Amino acid sequence: MEAASATPVLSDPPLLAGGPSPHSLAGHLLSGRPSPYCNEDVPSFPREQEQNDEKPAEGAQADHSGVQESKTSLPKESSTAEEPEEEEEQVESDTEGVEGDLEEQDNSEVPLEEQKRPEKIEEKISETFFYSYEDICSQPFVTEGSGIPMNLLTLKHSFGYDCTRSVNLLLMDSQTLMYIAGNQVVLLDLKTTLQSYLRSSSGGGIGFITAHPTKQYFAVGEKGTKPNLIIYDYPSLRPYRILRGGTEKAYVFGDFNEAGTLLASVGSSPDYMLTIWDWKQEKIVLRSKAFSQDVYKVTFSADNEEQLTTSGAGHIKFWKMALTFTGLKLQGALGRFGKTAVTDIIGYVELPDGKVISGTEWGNLLIWEGGLIKVELCRAGHKPCHSGPVNQLVLDEGELVTVGKDGFIRVWNFETIDAADSVDDTGLLEVKPMNELHVGKNVSLSFMSKVYDSGQPVWYAQDTNGAIWELDLTFSNVTRDPKCLFTFHSGRIEAMSVSPTTYLFATTALDRSVRVYDFISNSQLIEMTFKQGGTALMWAPRVVNPKGGLIAVGFEDGVVRIIEVYDPKGLPVLAGQTNTKNAEIHLKQAFKPHAAAVTALAYEPNGEVFATGSKDRTVFFFAVEDEYKPIGFICVPGPVQALEWSPPSHVKSMLLVLCENGFVLQVPVPEEQDVVSTYQIKNLPTQYFHFYSIKSQIKLEEEIALREKKKQEKEEAKLEWIKQQQEMGKEIEEPEEETEEEEEPLPPLYIPEKPSPILCGFYSAPGKFWLSLGGYDSGFLYHCEFSSNDQQEDPENRQDEPFEVIPIEDTDNNPIHQISFCTSRLLMFCGMQNGSLRVYPLQEKELSVDTLKEYWSFNIHDNDYGQIQGICCSYDDRFLITCGGDGNIFTFNILSPEDVHKELKAKIPSPRSGLEKEKATEDIEDPNACNIEEVKQKEECERIMKEAEEKKHKKREELIALRQEFLFLLQKNQELPKHMQLRREQYEMDRRILEELDRQTAQRIQLVQKELAWEREKHLIGLQKLQNQFRDSLEFDTVVVHAIQSNHQISTYRLLAMSEKYYQDKQRPSWKKIEKMEVVEEKRDDRVFKGEAEVQKSEVQKSATRYIASKREQIRRTVEKSDKVKAKIEKRKAEWDELYKSKPSDDYENPKDAEDIREAQENMGCYKLKTDANYRIPEDKRVNAGKKAMQLTSLEMLIHKRKVNMNKEIMSLRDLKVSVIDEIKCLVQELKSVQAALDLPEHLTLPPIPQLHPDEVPEKKFEYDHDILLKFKEEQEAKAKPQEELEGSPSSRAVRQGFLRAPSMEHTSVAQTAGSRLMKTASSVVTEHQKVSEIEKAEPTEMELEIFKREKIKNLYLQETLIKKINALVINFDAELCFLRHNKLKLDVQMKSADLHHITWYEELLILKDLEKHENLLQGRIKNLLSEQQAMQSKSNSYLAEMEDRKCEILKLQECEKSLYANFQASLGENNEFAHFLTKVLKKKVKCMEKKEVDREADEGDENEEEHSEESSLGIDEEDSGSEDEAFDDSVCPENCSEALFQNTIQLRQNRLDIEKALTEEKKAAANLRKKYNALVKKVKAVESSLDAAERELETFQWEKQQRLNELCVVVPLKLHQVEYLVNGEMPSDFSQAVVFPNKSLEYLQKRIVDLRDEKRIQRQIYKAAQEKYKQLVQDKKEMEKQIQRLEEKCNDLMVKKFGRLVDFEAVQVRFSNVHEEELEAQIMEKEYVHSQELKEWEERISALQQQMMKLTRENTSKVQQLNHFCLEKQRLETKLDSLMNDPGAEFQGTQTKEVARLESRLKHVAHDTALLREELSLLSRKKVP
Repeated sequence: MEAASATPVLSDPPLLAGGPSPHSLAGHLLSGRPSPYCNEDVPSFPREQEQNDEKPAEGAQADHSGVQESKTSLPKESSTAEEPEEEEEQVESDTEGVEGDLEEQDNSEVPLEEQKRPEKIEEKISETFFYSYEDICSQPFVTEGSGIPMNLLTLKHSFGYDCTRSVNLLLMDSQTLMYIAGNQVVLLDLKTTLQSYLRSSSGGGIGFITAHPTKQYFAVGEKGTKPNLIIYDYPSLRPYRILRGGTEKAYVFGDFNEAGTLLASVGSSPDYMLTIWDWKQEKIVLRSKAFSQDVYKVTFSADNEEQLTTSGAGHIKFWKMALTFTGLKLQGALGRFGKTAVTDIIGYVELPDGKVISGTEWGNLLIWEGGLIKVELCRAGHKPCHSGPVNQLVLDEGELVTVGKDGFIRVWNFETIDAADSVDDTGLLEVKPMNELHVGKNVSLSFMSKVYDSGQPVWYAQDTNGAIWELDLTFSNVTRDPKCLFTFHSGRIEAMSVSPTTYLFATTALDRSVRVYDFISNSQLIEMTFKQGGTALMWAPRVVNPKGGLIAVGFEDGVVRIIEVYDPKGLPVLAGQTNTKNAEIHLKQAFKPHAAAVTALAYEPNGEVFATGSKDRTVFFFAVEDEYKPIGFICVPGPVQALEWSPPSHVKSMLLVLCENGFVLQVPVPEEQDVVSTYQIKNLPTQYFHFYSIKSQIKLEEEIALREKKKQEKEEAKLEWIKQQQEMGKEIEEPEEETEEEEEPLPPLYIPEKPSPILCGFYSAPGKFWLSLGGYDSGFLYHCEFSSNDQQEDPENRQDEPFEVIPIEDTDNNPIHQISFCTSRLLMFCGMQNGSLRVYPLQEKELSVDTLKEYWSFNIHDNDYGQIQGICCSYDDRFLITCGGDGNIFTFNILSPEDVHKELKAKIPSPRSGLEKEKATEDIEDPNACNIEEVKQKEECERIMKEAEEKKHKKREELIALRQEFLFLLQKNQELPKHMQLRREQYEMDRRILEELDRQTAQRIQLVQKELAWEREKHLIGLQKLQNQFRDSLEFDTVVVHAIQSNHQISTYRLLAMSEKYYQDKQRPSWKKIEKMEVVEEKRDDRVFKGEAEVQKSEVQKSATRYIASKREQIRRTVEKSDKVKAKIEKRKAEWDELYKSKPSDDYENPKDAEDIREAQENMGCYKLKTDANYRIPEDKRVNAGKKAMQLTSLEMLIHKRKVNMNKEIMSLRDLKVSVIDEIKCLVQELKSVQAALDLPEHLTLPPIPQLHPDEVPEKKFEYDHDILLKFKEEQEAKAKPQEELEGSPSSRAVRQGFLRAPSMEHTSVAQTAGSRLMKTASSVVTEHQKVSEIEKAEPTEMELEIFKREKIKNLYLQETLIKKINALVINFDAELCFLRHNKLKLDVQMKSADLHHITWYEELLILKDLEKHENLLQGRIKNLLSEQQAMQSKSNSYLAEMEDRKCEILKLQECEKSLYANFQASLGENNEFAHFLTKVLKKKVKCMEKKEVDREADEGDENEEEHSEESSLGIDEEDSGSEDEAFDDSVCPENCSEALFQNTIQLRQNRLDIEKALTEEKKAAANLRKKYNALVKKVKAVESSLDAAERELETFQWEKQQRLNELCVVVPLKLHQVEYLVNGEMPSDFSQAVVFPNKSLEYLQKRIVDLRDEKRIQRQIYKAAQEKYKQLVQDKKEMEKQIQRLEEKCNDLMVKKFGRLVDFEAVQVRFSNVHEEELEAQIMEKEYVHSQELKEWEERISALQQQMMKLTRENTSKVQQLNHFCLEKQRLETKLDSLMNDPGAEFQGTQTKEVARLESRLKHVAHDTALLREELSLLSRKKVP
């Protein structure tokens, strides 16, 4: 097959005649006035110079009639890199900013010249305008001046398919299929399989593709910074329109409307911008943020283009393009899930009526209406519509088609779906699909696209598991089966390798497949699937397989498989068979060296050793032979990332192991070793390198160098300036030393906590290697070297730094993932994290900074998740193949034209000889299978166990032989005569041996106990749990008590313990008493303590204080006396008040009588049945779920209490039987002793001793001892298996039996001892009998015979008495049991009745619980209405109070007005000639219009509201009070009129105006209150009516609830004599018309008739007597009132005679002493005492200070006298000195000099002392006396 064509060359469109020159485009771009619809990425298209004005927004619907559109065409657009994007402005999220600008222009004044200028219009883009594809598509980046050709690599073919990308399938026609592959859009011809490519314009990747409804255009949304949205023409593939500024980072989805005029796009994070485009004019119509999380999809409604829908992570949103006052706006309504769980919505479809159907993650369908979920659709049996997410919904020809991830396509009846509605509270509706299609096994559909081929619909489906399907959804008899057109890898490609001999390459991925491709014919040859996903792959080199057909593949379960690729045509052809396939894959060998995923494979250059690395931190070596044989493995410090053998140029072959966590190891080829016990190689020489981050240090050094460079430049600039100044002849003043600016501190060194991962590496020289790291340390290539002097150091503690670093441009956040070299190593290929491919030409073999400065780079794979996983060159360096994380595989030509490759052909290796005869290799399918080392360890363990078992068996045989020999010797010893036999002790050779054996046995027992401790504890806990579950919950088990002589029996009730919820802890009164006692104790202690303190204080007080205390005590007694008098008076008043209160009113009714009347009205004369339609449930008889639950609880507690009481009685009866049996046993023993003294014929039959039945003591079932456990163990062992021969020996059995019998013998002896104690009562008789038997030989005398006779009679009597006593005990017990049995039978009847009640009440509880929600709702509504009514009532009361206050204020103001007029008339006086004028002045009306504010609001939807205010000036409208029209001046006082009177009138007028204003305001406020009150009254009435309606509804609900309860069947057990409902004297078969009425109630009614007659007669007699008594009391009242009046008059007369006036004796009694005055006197005395004490203290202090002052004065005087003495002495000495100095005698000159020196020294000492004295005097004089 020929190779696919390269990227098509697109021709430029010709310029139309009359179009502007390219200069007009540049002029417009430089004008700086962009279109209001464009932001900084949307360039303005060329317009004529005079047409630069802005065009109104489309949403504003501006009418520019008469304006003709200029017919101009546009030239082709230049490259986007040259557009001045930075100079353009950014617009708002919709057209509001444009509308605001237009409004401002309309409101502003326009100059005359501009008004005369013709109206400008905005040019539209010509329909025939196209861009140049070569100008906009992204090109490879080449370092400037490097000389690297742009066509270093050219795309040859794309093999992969990004099937996990959503909506990555587009059908433009029946032959062309379009999809996204990395940075390309691939157009695949379905017939020829040729591919065409469209590259992205930015190189940042492609986000989505979508087709125009006419399929004439398709849109490509790109990714990157400020990405473009490009519209291409089809089939010419020319760029038609470029839409800019729609999102920040990437486009996610786009959709054309049905008419194709608008395009909606949605962006990704961070803006999630929804944009509506007028795509033909490249304008943004509307835009808004779609949501704050990922948005998956946006679509227009097919029937209403003004509606859109978006969906995404946890949301769905419904949009409308609404026309508002400010223009067209996007209004979004978020869908609310309500009770439905929130789900990600991937697929949805809009219905014609506006509803939306969406899928869910769990597979059901949701119907949305009005932003809410109307109903959730599922299949029958509540099965989901799909088993997994619903990825797509399509309306096709009146049917709804759903596409599920489960591989099913289901078709639903649209009419059924459209009319669906919820039928119950679940919100689910079951719908049956019309048709369904299961595409295939392991198929996961995500998207379908429909196209018509020859008039027939054909669907193409995208399978996320790596396929494209052709489907027929006609569902007819001729429907074709699903056809898989293409298969690909699903998801990321993990590994790739190229054949060393031909043009083949192989890939593997986690989709469990291995695929082989021919990149010459651009086809996939063969595919093979396995049970686990592939993680590593390597094509064996020529030295291993010269044919080049061997591939090693590593898998995620640790298995490595060796597969062969061969041409099946080379095999012998059997008869009737043909080999049509081009290639086959054969599994040659499978082995599992690792326990985790295999991550690296490597063949030694000479092909003798094969190494595998894994995430389990091991590297395994295999000897490469016909079958790979394991050599051994080594453990490494981290998961293996890559393996790299040293090149052949190195002397010694070494393996470089790269670990993810920063470790690098170097090991030599291991030698053959002994692998008997393990494959681990322990002594292999290993060199370690633990990478230590130095990136922070590099950055720090760069920063230091940069700062030094800046300093140096600054110094050079300064020197240059000085030099210039000197050349100009200016003097330079030396500047002051400038303080150096404080530099920012250098950044600290940073070492990442988690080591950066090693991504790839390779050898550079022996012991040296290059590394590329990710994470923090990306951006460099590190040259490292192994150290040879510290091999013993722990690798974890190492910190190895690289010795050379090469910075790589633009890789700080884009590390190198893969590095590969061509065969000649002249080109280094680097695969980057962002999917780009770099090529570095290497002039030298070694890498250096200069070598890696120049490179060629091209974005190939997806920039977000397309990191390159593999790069391989063909064996002849003609082709390059890359694979990435986006599932794409690309092949490139390397510097060679494509036509040369047409002669090339891939040769498939021929099969090995004998391949067809080989058996199929056994594969390892179990992912949990053991690896090679685990198998070896298992074999070694089995071998050791086998040797141990053989040794044990030999020892056992030796022991058995010795034991048989010992038994034989014992037997021989028994055969000897007794005196010759050896004793058992003589067999013991040494006692210490047995002791040692016993000690060892005890140790072993302890050891066994320790070993079994966990099991013992486990079984004990299990037993405890069983007891807790089954026994502890039992309060009483079933105990059956049997009668002794009859078959009667009685059993207890088996009762479970009541739950804790039925009991509530009550506060114990004892605790309360204790607390009260403690409080009393504390109070008592406090009182005692306070009393003691007061006593101590009183002892300290002086006589004055005691006097004050006595005074206060006197005042206290006076106050107490006064208080007692007051209390007495108050008590008397209270008694009078109480007496008056107890006086009944005239309409008083006795409460008891009222209660009796009410009870009679409610209970008598009304026997309506509960089934009656007019029956109304009384309030106190209404029942709800809570009350019924309480009834059930009380019934259960009562039943439990009754049963517990009966059980206690039965248990007492059982205890009685036990005591009776014990007593009977004693009596039988005594009877036996009596019968021993009687002859045998005289013996009466012994009564049998009763025994306890097992069911009478069930608790003994759970009692066990050691013997019982051993017996149980023997039974279990006997059931399980027969005993072994060793255990079956007679000696061991005898020993065991003896050991087991010992405890039972002890138990028997104990039982015998206990039994002997019971015979103490008959011991005396036995003793006498023994004495009689001892004297057998003596002849009895007569006396003795008489004694024997009496003894016999006595014994006979005792015998009869004891037997009667035993029988009496038995009979009494049986009678007690029968009586209790009779009572239990009665209780059983009651319990059955109670159970029936319980069942009925429980059924009622279930009904009440069902109705509880509705009842609570009604009651809550009534409660809310009542609270609302109360609130309104209180509000109305407040309104009434306010109205009353306003009324009072109005009356006050009216009174003020009247008083004002009265004052005016009074000021006028009589006959005032200016009265009329002043009256007019007073009554003149002045109307004031106050400032008003008028706010005009814009449209409700407009966010920017503007407020405009208007003010009206204060105006005065004058109106005459009279009928005269002439005006007069009231501002001037008339002549001869009093100025004071005129001013007074003016003031009164002002006061009148104020009063009238206040009156008007009060009336207005009153009117407003009245309006509010009336409105509130209406609301109250409405609430009352609502309350009545709610109460009626509740009443109706109660009746309905009662009817539901009436429907329950209630069992009433009746006897025949209780049935009085007879028909023709016989009992009817139908009792539906009968009434069950209690007999007591009937008797009560009959008795009540007689009682009411008697009561009526008695009440009449009582009424007559009460009337007579009432008359007598009225007469007595009148007489008492007269007497009271007479006594009051007498009392008043006596008071006047004695006091001269009426006196209030109560006030006199209260105020007989002035307590306040006495308290003040006491306070005065106390203050005087305190002041006197203070005066005494101050006097004492003054005297002390005076004494101190006298002392200091004396000291001062003595000092002054001493100073005077010194002064006199000084004067004397000076005089003497002067006389000596005036002496001219020469002979005394020497003596005089000595004397002078002495005197001078003395003078100095005196002066010094004088100075000290003066300082001391000054110090003393400064001291002040306080």
